Amino acid sequence: MASSLLALLDDIATVLDDVSVMTKVAAKKTAGVLGDDLALNAQQVTGVKADRELPVVWAVAKGSFRNKVILVPLALAISAWIPWAVTPLLMIGGLFLCYEGAEKLLHRFLHRDEDKAAQHARRVEALADPSVDLVAMERDKIKGAVRTDLILSAEIIAITLGTVADAEPTTRALVLSVVAIAMTVGVYGLVAGIVKLDDAGLHLTERNGDSAGARAARAFGRGILAFAPWLMKFLSVAGTAAMFLVGGGILTHGVHAVHEWINETAIDAAALPTVGSVLGALLPTLINAGVGVLAGAVVVAAVMAFKKLRGGGH
Repeated sequence: MASSLLALLDDIATVLDDVSVMTKVAAKKTAGVLGDDLALNAQQVTGVKADRELPVVWAVAKGSFRNKVILVPLALAISAWIPWAVTPLLMIGGLFLCYEGAEKLLHRFLHRDEDKAAQHARRVEALADPSVDLVAMERDKIKGAVRTDLILSAEIIAITLGTVADAEPTTRALVLSVVAIAMTVGVYGLVAGIVKLDDAGLHLTERNGDSAGARAARAFGRGILAFAPWLMKFLSVAGTAAMFLVGGGILTHGVHAVHEWINETAIDAAALPTVGSVLGALLPTLINAGVGVLAGAVVVAAVMAFKKLRGGGH
C-alpha cells in the first residue's frame, strides 16, 4: 500500500515537473504574441472615462476567459483526433500575425499625424458630449477588444499546442490550461496597471506640502505622466516587431528545408572570427523577421487586390 502511494506521488511529481518545464517553454514562445496582446488591449480600452477604465478592463478579461474556455478544449480535440492539422493551423496563424504586422505598418505610414490628432480630438469631444451614448460606446469597445483577444488567444493556444503536441494527454491539458489562465491574468493585470498609470501620476502631482517627501512625490508623478505615453508607443512598436518575429519563426519552422537551412547558416556564421558568436545568435532572428515582413507584405497586397477587384465588380 505504501509503495503504491509512493509510486503515485512519484508519477504526480513527474507530471508536474513536465508541466512546469513545458509551460516555461510555451511562455517563451508566446512572449511575442503577448507583447502585441498587451499593446492592443491597452489601446482598445483607452478612450473611456477614467472611472470606467477598470470595469471595461474587467469586462474584456471575462470575455478573454470565455474565449479560452472554448479554445483550450478545441485545441485538445484537434491534437487528439487530427494531430496532423496542428502544423497547418500554426502556419495559418503565423501568416495572419505577419499580415497584422504589415497592415499596422502600412496604416502607420499612410495616416498622417494630423489625421491621428483629428481622430483623438473627435474622441475627446464625444466623451464630453452628453448626447453621446457612452454605454453603447463602452459596449462596442468591449466587443472589439474581445474579438481581438479571440484571435491572439487562438495564436497563443496554437503555439502552446505545437510545443506540447508530443506530450501525454494529461500533461498537454494541464500545460494549455496553465498557460491560458496565466496569460489572461498577466495580460489584463498589466493592462489595468497601464491604463491607470496616468491617474496614479496625476494623483502624485496633486500632493500638498513643502516637505521633501511631498516634493519628491510630485516630481515622481510628473515623471510617470511623461513616461506613460512613451510606454504605450514602446508597447505598440515592440508588439508589431514581435508579430513579424513570431509569425516569421512559425512559417520558417513549418517548412523543414527552410528551418534546416537557417540552422546551418547560423552554424556557419558562428564559425566566423570575431563577430561569429554574435552573428550566429542574431542571424536566425533576423531571417525570421525578414520572412515575416515579406510574408505580411505579400498577404496585405493580396488582400488589397481582392478588395479592389470586389469593389470594381460592384
